[in-house]
Amino acid sequence: MQPVVAGALAAFIGFAASFAIVLTGLIAVGANPAQAASGLGILNLTTGLCSLYLALRFRMPIAVAWSTPGAALLASLAVPDGGYGVAVGAFITSSVLIVATGMVPAFRRWIQAIPMSLSSAMLAGVLLNICLIPVTSTAANPLIVGPVIVVWFLISLKSALWAVPGAVATAAVVMVWGGYWPADLSFQLTQFVWVTPKFSWAASISIAIPLFLVTMTSQNLAGMAVLKAFGYAPDLSAALRVTGAASVLNGFGGGHHVNLASLTAAMCANPDAAADPSRRYIAVVAAGIVFIAMGLSAEVMMQVAAAAPARLIESIAGLALLGALSGSLVQAYSAERGREGALVCFVITASGIAVGGIGSAFWGLVLGGLVYRLKRD
Repeated sequence: MQPVVAGALAAFIGFAASFAIVLTGLIAVGANPAQAASGLGILNLTTGLCSLYLALRFRMPIAVAWSTPGAALLASLAVPDGGYGVAVGAFITSSVLIVATGMVPAFRRWIQAIPMSLSSAMLAGVLLNICLIPVTSTAANPLIVGPVIVVWFLISLKSALWAVPGAVATAAVVMVWGGYWPADLSFQLTQFVWVTPKFSWAASISIAIPLFLVTMTSQNLAGMAVLKAFGYAPDLSAALRVTGAASVLNGFGGGHHVNLASLTAAMCANPDAAADPSRRYIAVVAAGIVFIAMGLSAEVMMQVAAAAPARLIESIAGLALLGALSGSLVQAYSAERGREGALVCFVITASGIAVGGIGSAFWGLVLGGLVYRLKRD
């Protein structure tokens, strides 16, 4: 039972630590409550199904998760012209790029050639404004958000892993105490909603390309690094084809990307999951089953989120991303070479500007890359 318990725990922690980010991101780009619930549900389902397939196919702890940095990117954007259908069209375009990366070796080499300082600076710029939300929300609503931050901080002193789940539990207590908890909360199977995609060049550039780059560099490559650290060498191209194809399907249900996991993989691939490395894939199988169950009950989480006080869910998302912000800043500026380009990329991305309907993440990467190249030469 050791790997089963480890996998179930990894799934619960992964969900509790980042579901708020997913909801915040989907709603920011135009999803209505039904579409957001459908998106969260289908992300859980495909996370579980891909985890089951890859773990059983390769007998390795190849865990899959939704793209948390991708959801954070969405949370930093505005609703595109044309509404949520345009955002979904960008999700699908980005997913097709991931499938292509899995099929074309030259494409994979090109992605891996992007300087880590630039991709990390872009991610840090995306995360900054979201991580400021707990601060501004506490100033505006101290009795609601304040206890969540205090509990998160106290738990983080002992265990960073349990800090965000502790904050989620505290938010639930605050909602009950403040009379926000939905009185008619009941279990319902997730109602999956069909979203018809609309495609536009502006959304492809401002949403699809940054989403693709963030997911590849911050999730898929990081997930591979975690597995290699524990002695596993899975086929990256196969994993990209599977998760990319699943992400295409996610778009029609309102969701964005699934990808190789790092946190869940670390919990399932380490010796605590099983002493025998050949049995650790069982932990991912258990995690996959739990994710499928949560996907079928995502409607319950949406009911709670809809009843929450203003900015409470976004504040939890900001707390959950502080570690990612810290790590991306360190990676962006750890090497002296290319530091100016990383700074330009970070500042422009964090500004949130849109030029010609194209968002700041794209311009940050382009102009930061230009400065990086000029300073290098």
